[in-house]
Amino acid sequence: MAKLKITQVRSKIGGTKKQHENLRSLGLGKIGRSVVRADGPQVRGQVGVVAHLVKVEEVSE
Repeated sequence: MAKLKITQVRSKIGGTKKQHENLRSLGLGKIGRSVVRADGPQVRGQVGVVAHLVKVEEVSE
């Protein structure tokens, strides 16, 4: 299964509560922080909410 590398590139300041919660649940919160998550519909949905704040790359295992 593919994995996604998610990197926060913009600040959460000025975002909605839902966006703040999605960043927190993804394990982000500071600009430049990256996490690797398994690709799935839940993660894709969370990324969709904060797509303008993060950069997503597909990585192989």
